[in-house]
Amino acid sequence: MADAQAALADLRDDLRAEHAELDQVVALLGEVGWDAPTPAEGWAVRDQISHLAFFDETAALAITEPGRFQEIADAAMNLDGDPMDEHLRRGRRLRGHEVLTWWQTARRCFDDAATTLTPKTRIPWFGPPMGAMSFVSARLMETWAHGQDVADALGVIRIATNRLRHIAHLGVRARPFSYVVRGLTMPTDQVSVELTSPSGELWAWDTESDPPDQVRGPALDFCLVVTQRRNIVDTELEVKGRAANEWLGIAQAFAGPPGPGRPPLR
Repeated sequence: MADAQAALADLRDDLRAEHAELDQVVALLGEVGWDAPTPAEGWAVRDQISHLAFFDETAALAITEPGRFQEIADAAMNLDGDPMDEHLRRGRRLRGHEVLTWWQTARRCFDDAATTLTPKTRIPWFGPPMGAMSFVSARLMETWAHGQDVADALGVIRIATNRLRHIAHLGVRARPFSYVVRGLTMPTDQVSVELTSPSGELWAWDTESDPPDQVRGPALDFCLVVTQRRNIVDTELEVKGRAANEWLGIAQAFAGPPGPGRPPLR
């Protein structure tokens, strides 16, 4: 239990580091920069940060007031139209520095709430409840993925870190979800994943039986694909087998309806 609690504390530290890195990218933006278009169609930089702000404050509420969160989640799921519209409209009414303040406040609220979690805590969310490690990992994944859109919009090259392991793990474990969210049946074929970390380590999943379906390559590329920030043709991933190719074509590590993916860059 002590080891699990320490792992959760380390994960929160990694999330703080991810917050700080993205904060440095947007903190000095002028107003024009906040309206720069990102690769997500129809979303400017301000929309990406507004999205993070809304879900960080909502995630904090899910921890501290789960009953109140469930009311909000139920209302959002029953709305006509895009449930994202409301918080995007809120962000578009604000000046850039106000969007940043919103996100900074929201993420501090989440960080405070997350310190109360134990490894056995289950947190309600949009869909099935999540364990504490998965819940905090999901916030890190969202921060990194939306941060990638911001970096792409502003021409910023980010240095990959071993924090990607959290995202890669979510991506692997979300393979069944990628099918469920599309109403598809997942093949029973096992897919092994072996990724080279930014520091040169080998990260591996489901490699015990050496199945014919395999994914190999840089961890960064895998994370970009499972968060739908890059088309697989724009990566150095090696994908072997029908099941592996099918999965990476629809891979989705984030909650919500099926994502549209990204067109090839080349």
